[in-house]
Amino acid sequence: MELKTVKLKVPEGCNIILAQSHFIKTVEDVYEALASSAPGIRFGLAFSESSGECLVRVDGNDEELKKAAAENALALGCGHSLNILLRDAYPINVLNQLKAVPELCHVIAATANPLTVVVAETEQGRGILGVVDGHGPKGVEDEHGVKWRKEFLRKIGYKT
Repeated sequence: MELKTVKLKVPEGCNIILAQSHFIKTVEDVYEALASSAPGIRFGLAFSESSGECLVRVDGNDEELKKAAAENALALGCGHSLNILLRDAYPINVLNQLKAVPELCHVIAATANPLTVVVAETEQGRGILGVVDGHGPKGVEDEHGVKWRKEFLRKIGYKT
């Protein structure tokens, strides 16, 4: 087994969701879940088939994001992996709907941060071991940080 890291592309102003799924029907079901989750959402998704023709199946409503998701899938090279690029919406807007998609096994990451995937490569293929999401902590929040966090969440409408 060989360990590798793959940095996924996250276009400016986008979030990425990395997941594992298990069936070609994933593409249409995830499209429907995303399209009905948030008004004005723009997205591209790519699912890597791991049997049959082993193709990257791509869909979405934004050509730039579809292309970037396909490039991520090819770079990652892991069967049954799914990456979704979001614009004009956040993971919090879509995660519950995605978790209800029967083909979705689990969500590995949902972030706007730089995302590096740790991959194991064997004779059979590649698999995702984990991710490096963003950067490490620089300290512990103080009273000012707590105040900022609470005000920010209310300012953007996630808390009242």
